[in-house]
Amino acid sequence: MASYRNNLPQLDNTLLLTDSGLETTLIFHEGHDLPLFAAYPLMETAEGRQALARYYRRHMIIATDHETGFLLEAPTWRASRDWGAQLGHRPEDLARLNRAAIGFLSDLRGAAHAVRPVVISGNIGPRGDGYQPDTAMSAAEAEDYHAEQIDWFAETDADLVTAVTLSTVAEGVGVIRAAARFGLPVVVSYTVETDGHLPDGTPLGRAFEQTDDQTDAAAAYFMVNCAHPDHFRRALDCDEGWLERIGGIRANASRLSHAELDEAEELDAGDPDELARDYAELRRLLPNLTVLGGCCGTDHRHVEAIAASCAASAIA
Repeated sequence: MASYRNNLPQLDNTLLLTDSGLETTLIFHEGHDLPLFAAYPLMETAEGRQALARYYRRHMIIATDHETGFLLEAPTWRASRDWGAQLGHRPEDLARLNRAAIGFLSDLRGAAHAVRPVVISGNIGPRGDGYQPDTAMSAAEAEDYHAEQIDWFAETDADLVTAVTLSTVAEGVGVIRAAARFGLPVVVSYTVETDGHLPDGTPLGRAFEQTDDQTDAAAAYFMVNCAHPDHFRRALDCDEGWLERIGGIRANASRLSHAELDEAEELDAGDPDELARDYAELRRLLPNLTVLGGCCGTDHRHVEAIAASCAASAIA
């Protein structure tokens, strides 16, 4: 049973840590082979599930230590029809694996007696390459595509769905409309290039405003992910209402552009303490920022530093 579908605690100013760069951690630190950057196939083996459990528990211990809640994001970023087909999975396989991933997280939540609240999110990725908007869909096409995965989540213990690394407003609008069909709270997270604009050239603030305008502000909140704070910090230097709509940040450790990251053969883990200072500044700038985690290149060390920098002020 979903615990927080009708009362998300992060909307009441409860600080939730979340995880870091799942795929980069599994590939570069633990040696897993993840074709197409897909973690969900790990659900098919006992070894894979054990690796995921270790990963999530390592992060949840940080939440225990710093007396915060935790947001469990399912390892389902690539578990939609087009990506799954490339990995040899049929829709019925994907339905089973998406549901199993939420069940897996529900078991982790049930065992996490020292962390409260623990919120479960069904994670959705872009239909195409999040950094290449040339394959962009219309909002209607995006709604039809993402409705399938959201429908699978609706039948589980997922409290909400979170779509991350989106690069166009149309896809964000489609995800929100699809979630509304099934009565699920939804969060949309856009990624930006080094100039603070979405990959299709839309300024970040305008993207949030357009998304709200086209959906009657139906998203629970917005996020930014897969970019270093330096890439979008300047965009926040304003006094606009859309700043209040940002509820989460999952930043990269690296200052490299998306193109540079795609070509990099080694992981750029940046500086955890420096990233934590950036997050503390973001907390001062964004009044409703309550979900804190990492993206590419980050691991539990970055989340630990972020928690140490931000959680004390939240408790106070």
